[in-house]
Amino acid sequence: MALPRVHETGSQSDAAPAVAGSLARRLADWIVSLRHTRLPERTKERMRAALLDGVGAGLYGTTTPWARAVIQWAAAFPQETGASVWGAPGRLVRPADAALANGTSIHSFELDDYHNAKLHPGAAVIPAALAVAEVVHPSGEELLKAVAAGYEVMIRTSLALDPGAAKMRGWHLTGVCGPLGAAAAAAYLLGLDAEKTTWALGLAGTQGAGLFAFNADGAMSKRLHPGRAAHAGVLAAELAARGFSGPAFIYEAEDGGFLRAHSDHAQPERLLADLGRVFHADEINFKPYSCCGSVHSSIDAALRLREELGGPPAPGQRVRVGMSRVLEVQCGFDYYPSTVLFAQMSLRYCVAAALVDGAVLPPQFTPDRVRDPQLVQLASSLELVHDPELDRIYPTHFAGWVEVETAAGPRRVDILDPTGSSANPMTLEQLKHKFRYVVGAVLPQEQVQSLEEALLAVDQQPDAGILARELAESGCRAG
Repeated sequence: MALPRVHETGSQSDAAPAVAGSLARRLADWIVSLRHTRLPERTKERMRAALLDGVGAGLYGTTTPWARAVIQWAAAFPQETGASVWGAPGRLVRPADAALANGTSIHSFELDDYHNAKLHPGAAVIPAALAVAEVVHPSGEELLKAVAAGYEVMIRTSLALDPGAAKMRGWHLTGVCGPLGAAAAAAYLLGLDAEKTTWALGLAGTQGAGLFAFNADGAMSKRLHPGRAAHAGVLAAELAARGFSGPAFIYEAEDGGFLRAHSDHAQPERLLADLGRVFHADEINFKPYSCCGSVHSSIDAALRLREELGGPPAPGQRVRVGMSRVLEVQCGFDYYPSTVLFAQMSLRYCVAAALVDGAVLPPQFTPDRVRDPQLVQLASSLELVHDPELDRIYPTHFAGWVEVETAAGPRRVDILDPTGSSANPMTLEQLKHKFRYVVGAVLPQEQVQSLEEALLAVDQQPDAGILARELAESGCRAG
């Protein structure tokens, strides 16, 4: 007996008029409205800086073995049209696969931006936007709007979960919330209407995933999470463009809704509060150190103490480090020589490196350096102290302190907001210096300079697709 053929008629909103009031639909309406709205100058400035910083982190990341594995996977089946994979010469692949590989590269050495909502928006949103831009060729101004939309949706999604509470359940919020940010950027560039953008957000939300189990042994999975989020977001937008519907009530559904599934303390009102007037993307933080952003205040304190003391503490000298409960769970584990990621996530190792080397940069995270006996001994001897006052202000402030016992008594440095945070920002010149430092490790200096200039003038580009292809070609040479 032949099976009946199914024909969809009407739209999702025809069947359920209440969809117009869903949280995803209201986000979608705002995303679509950006086509007729100018971004605030402050937001444009931050998005230009984010592109510079994200591309720099990604080009450096193509040299890492974990990114190379994903690059090789994505480039294994090239096609005649599509988007480019950084580090894979002459290969075009599906945009979603390019986004996966490039997002993994951006997050490959803990150099990418982060937000106090406990996630890394650039590593998920930027590769999705660039991959789609390479195919649809928007203006640079439109690319910036897409990136801003993606950052905003991703950050607001995490804030609505109560990021500290969601993290304490073991969620890596970059992987959980990243698909929605990537979908917002991709949907904007594909020109989807509000209904299809709602579907894209729904399809993205149902793919959100990412667990902190990597911290137990320093596994590579953390590097993959933003790449997978970028892939999921592009896939969601492309399917929605073809009429594949996603759940309009992805956020608030009682049975299987995103907020309820990931947190017991969700605050859905934060998703839409002051939408269009307040851009949380303005509050992104850029990293001066190549490790977990949650430990940067501790590093700042350790570096200042090292300078005040004229060098590292003597063997046996007592060192105490104050931390919040979330940081204790996330980064306060016992340190022993393991993988590079294990060291990059370790509060103990990062503080020890700051005290001994006076730097916490890529040279501090080589396979040999993370096994150095002096660093291992100091990391193991640090006294980690849970400070309830830090709990009170977390995650508004990623604060921390370090104290060294001296003959004259304890010397302690408290840091409320780390270097590179929106409250204690790096200057544009400092961001340029970082870009030149990391990209200069893989590309000739004249090429570094031309990339820097193009990225900082992205909104003046008539065709951002050409810029995306040029960035990809640079990434090919870097790899």
